[in-house]
Amino acid sequence: MGTRTFPESDPVTPYEKHAELKRILESKYFVKAPKRRRFLEFISGQAFLGEGDKLNEYLIGVEVYERGTDFDPQQDPIVRVQAHEIRRALKNYYQDEGNSSLLRVEVPPGHYAPVYSRVNLDSGTPVTPTIQQEPPATGAKRRTLRWQQALILCLGMVCASLGFLFVRERSFSRHPQVPATALPEDGEWFWKPFLAPESKPLVIVPTSPLLRLGTDGDSEQTLRGGYKIPKNKMPEFHDTIHFRELKNFTFVPTTTDYTGIGEALGLLNLDRLFGSQGKTIRVKPGRLTDYTEIQAGNTILLGGGNQWTNRVFFNPQGFSVSEGVIKNDNPGPGELSLYLPKFDPVTNNLIRDYALVLMAPNQNKQGRLLFLYGLYTQGTEAATAYVTNVERLGELRKALLAISPDKESAPPFFVALLSVPVENYVPGEASLVAVRIIPD
Repeated sequence: MGTRTFPESDPVTPYEKHAELKRILESKYFVKAPKRRRFLEFISGQAFLGEGDKLNEYLIGVEVYERGTDFDPQQDPIVRVQAHEIRRALKNYYQDEGNSSLLRVEVPPGHYAPVYSRVNLDSGTPVTPTIQQEPPATGAKRRTLRWQQALILCLGMVCASLGFLFVRERSFSRHPQVPATALPEDGEWFWKPFLAPESKPLVIVPTSPLLRLGTDGDSEQTLRGGYKIPKNKMPEFHDTIHFRELKNFTFVPTTTDYTGIGEALGLLNLDRLFGSQGKTIRVKPGRLTDYTEIQAGNTILLGGGNQWTNRVFFNPQGFSVSEGVIKNDNPGPGELSLYLPKFDPVTNNLIRDYALVLMAPNQNKQGRLLFLYGLYTQGTEAATAYVTNVERLGELRKALLAISPDKESAPPFFVALLSVPVENYVPGEASLVAVRIIPD
C-alpha cells in the first residue's frame, strides 16, 4: 500500500469525512447491522470532536454495548471482536460498493480511531497520512467543532425557517423595472388567466405541523404539550451537542415555523415566472386564509400538506387523493389504478413521488384555482418546475389537444398526473403520465 505525507493543502476535510461515513453506513454492509453502525458512528464522532486519542475498549464497551461501569475488557472481548468485524466490513465495502470512492476509511489494528485517507489516483491505492490520529483539540477548538456539528444538525431547521420567511402575507416579485417579456404560446395558454392586468394571484403555502426539540426558551405550557422520548431510545443523537446539553428530548408541535422545502423552492419558481411578466403575487399561509379569499380570484395552492388543498380538492374525472396515494378510478391504456410513492428497500429513502397539476374554475368561474399537489414535498417542487417551464407546458398542451373534442384548442380545465424520480432527497425532472379534461 502506497504512503505519502499529506501536504497542508490536501487534508481530508470534515465535510468529506461526514459524507464518506454516511455512504458507508447506508451500504449493505452496515445498514442492517445496528451495533456495527453504532460502533463506527461512535468512534467517528469522537474523532471528529478531536477525542480520538481517548478511545479505548472500556469506553466503547460502555457507550456502544451498554456493558455497565463494571465492564472488564479482559473478560469480555466484545469490542475486539466487533472491531475485527468492522475492519472486514470496511474491506468488503471498498471492494464492492465503495470501489470508486476517492476516500478510504480504516480502523488500524490495535487502535480505535478511524483513519480517513485519499486514494492515490496514479496507483489506485490509498494514500495514508503519516499521522493516524487527529491531535487532541484545545478547549477553543473543541467548542468550535461542537458548534460546527450543531450547525450541520440544525440545517433542516434552517431550511424550515427559510420557508417561514415566505409565509407572511406580503407581495413578491419586487424586481427591478425591466420590460416584461411575452410568454410563448406554449406558456401563455396555461398562465394567461393569472396574468390579466387586474389580477394579483394569491399563492397559498402549507404550514404543516412539525415536531421540533423543545428548549429552555419554550413556555411551560408548550413543553407540557410535548412528547418526551428517553435519550437512550434515540442513539442517532448520542454524539451530538443536543444529547450532552439537553436534559431530555421533548418534541413539541408547531404550526407556525414550517414550510416544506419543496414548496419554498416552488414559490421561488413562481416568483421568477411572474416577475418576468412584471406581475406581483401575494403569499399567505393556509392557516391564515379563508375559503372566501381563495375563491375570490386567481389562487395557486402549493403542496399536498396544504389544508385548503385537501378541503377544496374534488374528484376530477377519475383521479382522487386519499391516505397518501393517488387513485385512478378509470385507468386508461397503460395506466395504473393506484399510484404509490416508492422507497429504496435498503435505505428507505424516497425514490419515486407522484404529483397532480389541477386547473379548475373558482366559484365565480372568472378566475382559476391551480393545485400543485405532490404526495411529498419533492413532488410539489417538481410539479412547480414543470408548470414554470415553457417547453414542458408545450408537452402538456399537446397531450390535452390530443383528447380535446375539437383537437384545436386546449381545454381550460384539466388535471395532469406527473411521475417524479427522487435521488438523495432531490427531485428530478417530472414526466407526464396521464391527463384528463374537466368539463366546464
